[in-house]
Amino acid sequence: MLSLGKPLDDSVKTDGIVVPTGGPGRIDRGLYLIDRKAAKRMLITGTDPTVRPIELAVEYKASPRLFRCCIDLGHDAVDTRSNADETAQWVRRHGFRSVRLVTADWHLPRAKLELRYELGADVEIRGDGVRTNPRFSMLLREYNKYLVRRIVLLIGGGDG
Repeated sequence: MLSLGKPLDDSVKTDGIVVPTGGPGRIDRGLYLIDRKAAKRMLITGTDPTVRPIELAVEYKASPRLFRCCIDLGHDAVDTRSNADETAQWVRRHGFRSVRLVTADWHLPRAKLELRYELGADVEIRGDGVRTNPRFSMLLREYNKYLVRRIVLLIGGGDG
């Protein structure tokens, strides 16, 4: 059964946190968690190539020290699939065995599907859905994207 992603308890610890850009509350949630040491590092994937860490620190009223020590910006991703690819490379580079995926509740099932495809079964993925109030039409579009992608992955066309 497919449902909206639920928030994960703050006390759950993982090796890394990944936050795809693209919706309100995602980066705020990730910063809250990394500041409380819910993980060793955080990746913000899909950031504009011109964005610098200090700019995000100022915008989100976060410590620049936090960005220097613990936060990486990914500039290559442009959509959910490339977010998953960028994240998988980051997870492997750091040797992480678990990751918390922070994204909008409606986006979590497909984002997790893509990340699972890229990472395989060896890395634990914990979904952390940021609550939203999506319109029915958006849920329907997202559900259709999920179904199409799931079918493509099942028939072996993952890279197409």
